[in-house]
Amino acid sequence: MTTTTPPAPHLDRDRRLHWAWVVAAVSFATLVGAAAFRSVPGVLVEPLHEEFGWSHGLIGSAVSLNLMLFGLISPFAAALMDRFGVRRVVTFALGMVAAGSGLTVFMTEPWQLVLCWGLVVGIGTGSMSMAFVATVTSRWFVARRGLVSGILTAGSATGQLVFLPVVAWLATEHGWRTAALLAAAAALAVVPLVLLFLRDHPADLGLRALGATDADPGPPPHQHVGSSAGRALAVLRDAARSRTFWLLAGGFAICGMTTNGLIATHFVPAAHDHGMPATTAASLLAVVGVFDVVGTIASGWLTDKWDPRLLLVGYYALRGVGLMALPALLAPHVEPSMWVFIIVYGLDWVATVPPTVALCRDRFGAATGPIVFGWVFASHQVGAAVAATGAGVVRDVTGGYDPAFYAAAGLCALAAVMSYAIRTPRRPAVAPPAAGVM
Repeated sequence: MTTTTPPAPHLDRDRRLHWAWVVAAVSFATLVGAAAFRSVPGVLVEPLHEEFGWSHGLIGSAVSLNLMLFGLISPFAAALMDRFGVRRVVTFALGMVAAGSGLTVFMTEPWQLVLCWGLVVGIGTGSMSMAFVATVTSRWFVARRGLVSGILTAGSATGQLVFLPVVAWLATEHGWRTAALLAAAAALAVVPLVLLFLRDHPADLGLRALGATDADPGPPPHQHVGSSAGRALAVLRDAARSRTFWLLAGGFAICGMTTNGLIATHFVPAAHDHGMPATTAASLLAVVGVFDVVGTIASGWLTDKWDPRLLLVGYYALRGVGLMALPALLAPHVEPSMWVFIIVYGLDWVATVPPTVALCRDRFGAATGPIVFGWVFASHQVGAAVAATGAGVVRDVTGGYDPAFYAAAGLCALAAVMSYAIRTPRRPAVAPPAAGVM
């Protein structure tokens, strides 16, 4: 009797490049385009303060709302992607970012800043946050999940930082309104790529996820038909019963405090306080973005091979050392020691994301892992919002940022301890082979 192997789906035959890589490339471009706006607040704090007389704390509150929504929208966006599809949600989100950033050129009152920067852009960027990364990697990749999550995470963070010198130059030479319009244009430029190439699930093209096997086929192509908000809240209710969820959420809140909230928002003003030109400080953050690409992709590769818990311990500890040293490194000119900080902080910037995504997937399952990570990422952005406002208040009250940097360093040590405390799941014991069985 002759047996034959069933042929693969027609789109798999003779295809050298799996469509998963096309989706990953478009997702990367989407995250870079959406990140254009997120480079704006750190550079435009001083121009807005000078033109309108708004305090650092008031401007920081608009950034805080943006950062908070960037996280809180994330789990609901993951559920909406299940119901309506990734492409529709991402297209809507890019439109929101463009509208919110573009409308800022007409604002004259603080509430308009909060509305545009905080609410509208916050909803848009929140719909394309790290839960988007978790959804794409979970649906399209079985093999290389950690590596791809690192690459996409780098797209989000690096896009924000690489745009910084451009935004700073435009704000200096042509005014902050030109910089805001650039962010709107960058978001709109990605929409055609999303409409043409982004697909919701491999099954839409008759494919399986990259590296899928019968043992691990990836999540099914169903779309959730119930309430998206209800599903997101139900997942939170179940996850909140787990000690692991709270350890991940607590550590990631500190991650948000020490990246988006503190450094991305306040590094340029802090360096300016020490006599460094804003364009120079923004260029340093752009270098952070360059090294972030290397660090995050390397972190994704390491996540596929090492215990994600231990990676988090190392990342948080290294970040705490850098923050403790930062106040002594700020000066009118860039010294070699500052370059060491920039390189190390860049390698560590969002290296925490791939191991955190992996822990959410491993502990809570492939189907609900992206939504769980959405809630964990929400804590990241709540922490970022607290730091964005808190550091601004510290600056207004004390005249400097040093206390904020030292407090953040201490919190990093706490995050390292919390990461180590995450339990390793028990694996079922393998029964010894029966006697005589080879």
